[in-house]
Amino acid sequence: MTKIIIFDFDGTLADTLNTLLNISNRLSSEFGYKSTTPEELEQLRHLTSWQIIRYSGISLCKLPCLLRRLKAEFNNEIKDVRLFSGIPEMILDLKKMGYQLGIITSNSEENVSFVMEKHHLKGCFNFIYSSSNLFSKHKVIHSWLKQNNIEPNDVVYVGDETRDINAAKKAKIKVISVSWGFHTQENLENHKPDGLIDSPEHLREVLKSWK
Repeated sequence: MTKIIIFDFDGTLADTLNTLLNISNRLSSEFGYKSTTPEELEQLRHLTSWQIIRYSGISLCKLPCLLRRLKAEFNNEIKDVRLFSGIPEMILDLKKMGYQLGIITSNSEENVSFVMEKHHLKGCFNFIYSSSNLFSKHKVIHSWLKQNNIEPNDVVYVGDETRDINAAKKAKIKVISVSWGFHTQENLENHKPDGLIDSPEHLREVLKSWK
């Protein structure tokens, strides 16, 4: 039975797409990849994360440095970041229902903590971890499970990208995808998550049905 819910941050809890896109476009000339127009962004939502990287032309050896710069630049604009509608209420309800909550994200712990503190929600989370690599989230999940002696069947990951689905499957935990984030519903469905929801309220319904 699901006892622990781990959330992604960007695109799942927080509406950060435009902020991250603006930062990414500012850094494109420095790191040698293509900037993205709003029209191109819609096309990218149908691709996997690896396909997006190949499309952009970013060198893989520059990717770790780019991710660090994105986090640092994001920190400068964090005051404007908002949670999606219905997220605060959902978090409070899940906590009241007895779930343990956590966040594992490619963003920094500092950035996530600031946003959650601003919305008076940081105390609802048992942990906030940052993954240093875009594709190492499964390692962070696996390490956390092992360190805390947690059974995979007790955990579900909630995210908005196909790489969240892949990470959860590699860690052998259930995964629920949200349709309001970066990747399209069709793209998410093709990667076969355990659940796909179109509103924060829907998450509570899915979890209740699993009981």
